[in-house]
Amino acid sequence: MHRKFRITVDGHAYDVVVEEIASDAPHGAPVAHQPAAVAVAAAAPSAPAAALRPVAGAGAEVAPLAGVVISIDVAVGQTIDVGAKIATIEAMKMKTEVFAKGAGRVASIAVGPGDAVDTGGVLLTLG
Repeated sequence: MHRKFRITVDGHAYDVVVEEIASDAPHGAPVAHQPAAVAVAAAAPSAPAAALRPVAGAGAEVAPLAGVVISIDVAVGQTIDVGAKIATIEAMKMKTEVFAKGAGRVASIAVGPGDAVDTGGVLLTLG
């Protein structure tokens, strides 16, 4: 018997077919489970949210972990120093403050409170 499933790994959706392998054990005997054969085919992404996020480049300040943005603590046009608090991200009910690795003027902010970010996702860009 074949069963179809859709799984998502790191934001990429995959359609998989799992084949159940019949047991040769006599009725009532313990059944030894064998790994099922799996066929994987890439599915069309249902929501290409990752494609909408800016790619990290020069001057980009990025998320150190995946989570939900709680606050952005700077504004466009503001000049910041290395180590300035720029954001707070919540992951697994723990809040993590994010500090600038570079110094400069905030040219753009890519996310806002409530937005989900992946590790390495752009939070803001310094110009």
